[in-house]
Amino acid sequence: MSKETISSDDVARLTRERETADREYNRTLSDLDASIQTPPELPPPPPPFDDFQVSPINERWQLVAPEGPDLGTGWRGRLNRLVWRLVGPLLERQQSFNAALVDHVNRNVAPAREGQKATASLIALVGGHLEALETFESRLIQYLQQITPYVDTKDRFMDGHTRAVAGVLDGVADELRKRWESTVVREQRFVQHVEELRTTVGHVQHGLLAVRRELERLASRAGDAPPRDRAGAASTARVDEAVDAYTYVGFENLFRGAQEEIRGRLVDYVPLFEGASDVLDVGCGRGEFLDLLQEQGIGARGVDINREMVEECRSRGLEAEVGDVLTHLDGLEDESLGGLFAAQVVEHLQPDYLVRFLNLAGRKLRPNTKIVLETINPGCWFAFFDGYIRDITHVRPLHPDTLKYLLAAAGFQRTSVRYSAPYPEHAKLQHVAAPADGNSAAAAGRLSAAIDVLNQNADKLNNLLFTHMDYAAIGER
Repeated sequence: MSKETISSDDVARLTRERETADREYNRTLSDLDASIQTPPELPPPPPPFDDFQVSPINERWQLVAPEGPDLGTGWRGRLNRLVWRLVGPLLERQQSFNAALVDHVNRNVAPAREGQKATASLIALVGGHLEALETFESRLIQYLQQITPYVDTKDRFMDGHTRAVAGVLDGVADELRKRWESTVVREQRFVQHVEELRTTVGHVQHGLLAVRRELERLASRAGDAPPRDRAGAASTARVDEAVDAYTYVGFENLFRGAQEEIRGRLVDYVPLFEGASDVLDVGCGRGEFLDLLQEQGIGARGVDINREMVEECRSRGLEAEVGDVLTHLDGLEDESLGGLFAAQVVEHLQPDYLVRFLNLAGRKLRPNTKIVLETINPGCWFAFFDGYIRDITHVRPLHPDTLKYLLAAAGFQRTSVRYSAPYPEHAKLQHVAAPADGNSAAAAGRLSAAIDVLNQNADKLNNLLFTHMDYAAIGER
């Protein structure tokens, strides 16, 4: 059954939040409605400009004709000229004032008319704008009043769709639940079949053990048998040897790694044999290094005590033979090899056997040729506890200094150690970063010192536990 994703408390909380939002919305809408302002009463436009007296003023401003007064002749003329000398300057000044006043009136007639028209237009424009603003505010209130029913309609519409989708999802969930139940049933059947297969494999293993015990019994009885019976015992021993060899091939495939993975680990050793020939791969296994040498045109062959692995090499066109390495080296001419390589072999050898192997290899290699011995690095605790002790055929771990010394003691020159297969950095113990908070200077100093000590301890543990998992001791003849 599917788990409820929204509780009743969540529904109640959402309902309260919705009701609060509705109340706030209605209150704000009421405040907005009350804030609408009625436009003020605008004054009427000013009366038109009064130019009734403009024309008479323009006609009557002159007191004296432009050519002057007609004073006449005789005694009247003399009297007129006497009077003009007294009154004329005053009349001329008055007439100059009248001219200036008339000019001023004439100049302001047009601006006064235009000002009156502009004032009337402005009053009309402001009135129209205020009416439009009032209309907009009214329509805005109407719009806001329509939002609530609009949203409610949308909610009902979406609710209908949501219910429809929920119905579809419920149907899908039911179908998935049915399929899941069917899958669980099939998985239970599969587990049952696996258990049956495990039981069957157990019976087969017991059968193989019974066959092996019977073969061992026949071999023990063949010791006192006539020669023709001893041939049968030898055949039985070969069958037993083949069973052991096949078992170890399975162990290699399971724990050593796939062939492509092993090739990736060994590819860095190929340049050490550049230009060489007659290279011997001791303990060649499934032939990964022989493949790499063959791809570079370097002549090489392998030797291994495991017949199944040698047969696998031969099936891919590689040259390999079954045999013990000491016996094989002893049968070669001195200085007949152009190089010797052994990966994950020396840890399988007893100390006296290893010393004899190195001394014999020194005799069979030509001058200026290399010997490369790769093995598990016991200095890496992870490699020792995870890789070394897993394989029951391992005899003893070899420290890099020990194997390098044994090479030098066997007469090899320019010996060195090359580490490989580094432990992944992300899987090591990680440093602790100092927190970027506002601690006091003293507290921050103590915390920083503690973090430094912790990180130093992490580095020490990483250097012991998680270093390079393999190494190769390299020498030159």
